[in-house]
Amino acid sequence: MNQYELNEGKSDRSLLRSRVFARLREDILNGVYPEREELREMAICEELGVSRTPVREALRQLELEGLVSIMPNRGAYVTGISGKDVADIYAIRALLEGLCARWATAHITKEQLERLEETIYLSGYHAEKGNAEQLTELDHQFHEILYEACGSKQLCRVLRDFHEYVKRMRKRTLSDHERGREAVKEHRQIMEAIRDRDADRAESLTALHIHNAYDTMVSAGLLEKMP
Repeated sequence: MNQYELNEGKSDRSLLRSRVFARLREDILNGVYPEREELREMAICEELGVSRTPVREALRQLELEGLVSIMPNRGAYVTGISGKDVADIYAIRALLEGLCARWATAHITKEQLERLEETIYLSGYHAEKGNAEQLTELDHQFHEILYEACGSKQLCRVLRDFHEYVKRMRKRTLSDHERGREAVKEHRQIMEAIRDRDADRAESLTALHIHNAYDTMVSAGLLEKMP
């Protein structure tokens, strides 16, 4: 086997491991695998049509993220996201997304600004109609554009992970009609601050936006139902 074939093989294995990891993480975060449920390697292999190696590697990666606990000679068990985890994530997000918005004021492009405006326009329509599914997807798009615009791949990577961890909770808060409308209003204010190159205002508005989303969860009692 030549060096090219060797590297190609490593690339294929890495891609397979990433796909298994992404699928398992999504299922855990979406509640497909409840807390304390055992993740049986062979069952996962059969379901995903892969060998045990990428499954084991994915489980070890999930353990590093705190979503799985691997017990020697016993197996891998779902740890999941606790109420304390959600509180921590939102506190960290408020700081980091504020920084993201600050940096975006210096790096955002005209095309990215136009995409933000379009996303906000569509969000307003679906918020008024009470279309939580579409509003959640547009909320994701807004933050994704913001991450791209900050100009830092490291910050972008961290924020994407945090955003993924609380995806199910975000959907439940945006299902509240009033919160959905308020979120769109907050997005518009953030966009206007970034457009005006007002870094201080963009940062403070974004941090407030994250805190407001968390407060809605607390008011709705969503965290009380979590471990």
